[in-house]
Amino acid sequence: MTIYCTLYLGVSPLIAAMIGCAVLFAFGYLVQRHLINEVVTAPIFISFTLTFGLDLLLNNAMIQAFTATPRSLILNYGSITIFNVSLSIARLGAMVLALVLTGLLYWLLRHSQMGRAIIAVRMDHYAARLLGIRVEHIYAITFGIGALMAAAAGAAMAVVFPITPLLSGVFLGKAFVICVLGGLGSVPGALVGGLALGLLESFGAVVFGSQWSTTVGFALIILVLVVRPSGLVGRKGFE
Repeated sequence: MTIYCTLYLGVSPLIAAMIGCAVLFAFGYLVQRHLINEVVTAPIFISFTLTFGLDLLLNNAMIQAFTATPRSLILNYGSITIFNVSLSIARLGAMVLALVLTGLLYWLLRHSQMGRAIIAVRMDHYAARLLGIRVEHIYAITFGIGALMAAAAGAAMAVVFPITPLLSGVFLGKAFVICVLGGLGSVPGALVGGLALGLLESFGAVVFGSQWSTTVGFALIILVLVVRPSGLVGRKGFE
């Protein structure tokens, strides 16, 4: 959405990213509130089947709407040199966007009433309901936030390299590895896990070849699960 709004409608990339985040938040909220919430208390296989089916439908819908042709958002904002290393300002902006959103999410979960409600529902939704928390609304808000973060991540990645709807499975696998590495229930763990996976895949590509970079990441996840199931900075009870 960010690419199309920028290239074909002439919208500023930042404004386009904000529009995409707002649209995806609303879409995620509605999907969770009126569809997934209907089966959230059912056996896990039912929820898995529904979400898997939604993934297939949405992925094919995106391919039909945007085609599978890789596209990128080329921003000629120049570059800066730090310690004889040339860095693209657009890529630095994408990194700053990721860090700012992660920091805002951390603040939301730790210091806001909504964040405390999200954590309460995550820990025990029955007790949260008894305390007057609207559990269905919190589920929908949480899903919407996840969709918003995914939209922002897509906009940031479009600046770095070409993207296509066919890459969704690849990034889903990487996200799973990062969560396990850093530790579930820990926002800083996501940063640690992402940095660790990125460095390991880079070194793995140099040492073993680029075709083995993904294998190195999944080999590490097996090691972490054996040695430290809660992740590098995770807390017990969230895994």
